[in-house]
Amino acid sequence: MLIGRAAELGELTAALDRAAAGSAGVVLVGGDAGVGKTHLVGALCRAARDRDCAVLVGQCAQLGESMPYLPLTDALWTAARGASEPAPPESEAIRAALASRPVLGRLLPDGDGVPGGASELGQQQLFGAVLGLLGELGRQRPVLLVLEDLHWADSSTRHLLTFLSRVLQRERVCLIGTYRTDDLHRRHPLRPLVAELLRLPNVSAVEVRPFRPGETAEYLTALGSGAAPSAEEIERVHLRSEGNPFYAGELYSAASSGEELPAGLADLLLSRMERLSENAQRVVRVAAVAGRRIDDELVRQVSGLDEAAVGEALREVVSHQLLSPHGAVGYTFRHALLREAVYADLLPGERTRLHADFARLLAAMPGGRQGSAAELAHHSLAAHDLPAAFAASVRAGREAERVGAPAEAHEHFDRALSLWDAVQGPEEVAGTDRMRFSLAAVRAYERAGEIRRGVSRLRRLLEAADPADVRLGVQIREHLATALGDIDEDTEAIEMARAAVTMLPADPPTLERAAAMATYARTLLIRDDDSELPGFAEQTIAAARAAGARDAEASALVTLGIYRESREADEPSPGGSSLRSGPDGGVARLFAKARDLALADENHPVALRASFHCARTVFDRGDLAGAARAADEGVRLTLRNGLGWSSFGTTLRCLQYLVHYTTGDWARATELADDFGAQVVRPPEAQVSAYALFVEVAQGSGTADERLRWIEPLWADDQFLAFVARGLAAEQALWRDDPDAALAHVTAVLDMLYPYETGVIRIATTGLWAHAERAARARAAGDGAAVAEAAAASDVLIERARKVAVTTHDDRPRAWLGLEGHAWLARAEAEHRRVRGVHDPDLWRKATGAFTYGGDGFVYEVARSRWRLAEALAERGERDEAAAEWAAAVATAERLGAVPLLGALRALGTRARLGSARPAPRPGPFAALTVREREVLKLVAEGGNNKQIAAALFISPKTASVHVSNILAKLGASSRTQAAAMAHREGL
Repeated sequence: MLIGRAAELGELTAALDRAAAGSAGVVLVGGDAGVGKTHLVGALCRAARDRDCAVLVGQCAQLGESMPYLPLTDALWTAARGASEPAPPESEAIRAALASRPVLGRLLPDGDGVPGGASELGQQQLFGAVLGLLGELGRQRPVLLVLEDLHWADSSTRHLLTFLSRVLQRERVCLIGTYRTDDLHRRHPLRPLVAELLRLPNVSAVEVRPFRPGETAEYLTALGSGAAPSAEEIERVHLRSEGNPFYAGELYSAASSGEELPAGLADLLLSRMERLSENAQRVVRVAAVAGRRIDDELVRQVSGLDEAAVGEALREVVSHQLLSPHGAVGYTFRHALLREAVYADLLPGERTRLHADFARLLAAMPGGRQGSAAELAHHSLAAHDLPAAFAASVRAGREAERVGAPAEAHEHFDRALSLWDAVQGPEEVAGTDRMRFSLAAVRAYERAGEIRRGVSRLRRLLEAADPADVRLGVQIREHLATALGDIDEDTEAIEMARAAVTMLPADPPTLERAAAMATYARTLLIRDDDSELPGFAEQTIAAARAAGARDAEASALVTLGIYRESREADEPSPGGSSLRSGPDGGVARLFAKARDLALADENHPVALRASFHCARTVFDRGDLAGAARAADEGVRLTLRNGLGWSSFGTTLRCLQYLVHYTTGDWARATELADDFGAQVVRPPEAQVSAYALFVEVAQGSGTADERLRWIEPLWADDQFLAFVARGLAAEQALWRDDPDAALAHVTAVLDMLYPYETGVIRIATTGLWAHAERAARARAAGDGAAVAEAAAASDVLIERARKVAVTTHDDRPRAWLGLEGHAWLARAEAEHRRVRGVHDPDLWRKATGAFTYGGDGFVYEVARSRWRLAEALAERGERDEAAAEWAAAVATAERLGAVPLLGALRALGTRARLGSARPAPRPGPFAALTVREREVLKLVAEGGNNKQIAAALFISPKTASVHVSNILAKLGASSRTQAAAMAHREGL
């Protein structure tokens, strides 16, 4: 019976209903211990099953950070086995989903770790597999995933919760997490996470409050089997329990039994156990030390009782409601507070002996089971058995690596290192020496995202390493160089990588030297003052082949491809259709070869890097069909390996979107963008989300405003995000007749971009468009000074674009700009002339041709260039050609749904009479203008003041002033200049 929780249950079921309708959500349920969170969630689970939902429930345990992904493992294992009666309908589907995702199978108690689990992408693969599993289940029926007691969650579980909260969008999944609010002290790791997650729009909170007096009365009445409790009893229990249902029930039960109520709550809980027989009490104490789910056989062996005695004791304990059956062979405490009270009441020696017994039994298990090493380490430490704790920590760390839990791996490795000097023969147990084991711990630390702290520890390792151990020195320096590059410490990264290479002789070839060479070659992409890179990359490839180091060879091939691409002669054909090949048959082949080598070696980081560059270089060279195939193949690779949300996974998905956007397949692009998520709180997510703006801004979609609102707080500190999002915000402002706002965005982006970035050209072109609009307004208003100001500013922008097109960051001639880069430069030159009032058909014809590459070319940009070309031709009186270009642009804009461009084209068609039939007037503010107001607005657009307007229309200046005021109000314009610009756009 659910009392006093109708509102809370209503919020949870509403979230479940939204998930069932295709809007995934997360609800964090907080409340004090004993307040009824589990009871509330249990009611939700029953309601979900009644609605034919798949229900997965997992619990964290009070074992610190030692057991990675424990609640997820619990949920999957329980659901897959169908431990409840009858078995839930989703059991078979979960077993099938697990079978197709081996990375998840590693988590289960009978799962096998596989080589490669400790790779750089291990955790991302697991997260992708969880997302895929939930999505697959959700396609069959809505999914309710409950993770209980998150205040005890391990670090990897917290990361998984964060990941799912951010990426679940349209999956039919409702995720519920419960936690104790009274346990969240100031430094508790869950505390900042809850605050961060609640900023997400699909995450909500439900606070389970204590009972009010009336609810306590209802609860106690429901508990009683005889007469209803008196008002005095209810008041006394409510005051003592402070409305906590669990304590209220315990207090009432004690009072009903005629017992004297204990002074403290812990004593109250222990008084329940004191009513048990001696054997039953022993079983409860053993269960408290077990810590998590209690296994029948383990309890029997540790308690020292025979099977019959244990069975009788367990029946007694269950009948007194201290333990509850769970699954086929296990039990749980009815409430965690009971376990905590019993555990705290154990004598120190008794506690140590029980932990030792559990450690002995776990160590004797043949082959162990997934997670048993972490449990063994926990019990061994509590039993003060340091050698066993050391060995178990080593094993637990490697086990955590295999399941993609680097944070827990680091914790176990660090614990082993802290015990290194306290045990005999640690090298034999660890299988390596202390320094190499320390290096493994640091690598786990870096994989957990602590790169800066990892750099600090690597530096200390380097200082402590024996100079005579050259191979170790090479490994440390190579890892340190990679980490330094990740945090943009480029100079030190290059020096460290160079030092690593020089420490080992070329003969005989070794894996360590090949890896160091590949790392050094990659650092030279940052800065290569002596033009060392091409020759050194070739040497690296040869050395890697000789050593059999396929991963190093693949990495060097990618590096060489990037270098060659940046140095090739840039000779695009006028039509933009021919492709330049590299010295050995093309850089795309180098990238493809690197990808295949890395995949054969199961090196996903290098494979994804190569896949991205393979698709990107084909895209840059104008082979749009080939780019679509390469991007689709790269995305399939990421999704097949559960890496869709890894760094290169998201980059490949964004490139896939761009290819479809470029070819004009906006339906497919929009479909892909649905997975990007509009509402974000971190720069990496915002970068992905920003890509959707390309189509949204071009179509004039209101979704763009919502997306920009979420991205705006983040773009000030992220260069790439500013380039994409603010660059498109500038275009949106221009479509809305606000060049000043557009220039504010352009200036901000250009201030952030490196001077040599090719993206400068596109942003500068947008700025030139804005200056052209400002100059047109100024000319209409007769403001010569403003026209001159716009022209001077445009000169600065065009010079910056021209310089970037021909010069690299090291002041060398730029060999490769790319077909799209040339097209934007052509557009920039045409816009620069437009600032001075010159609509040059030749420049706009060049821009249109430059964007026409790889077949139909960059479809939208071809149409935008044709818009301006038609305008320039019409101004020159070349009406037939103007009409042809205009009609082609209109057809494209209509097919794409590019509403702002279509509006501009219709205005041009009306003004220049380019269409065979005059388009029907669009609804909008101009439709509200009277005939006289349109006459007045036309004179305003020509620069006339009130007196001149009055003379032209034979009205008084005062009447002219009233007309102008009415026009500004109807158009929503803030000034005569803005109204004039709007009139020019509308073709008045």
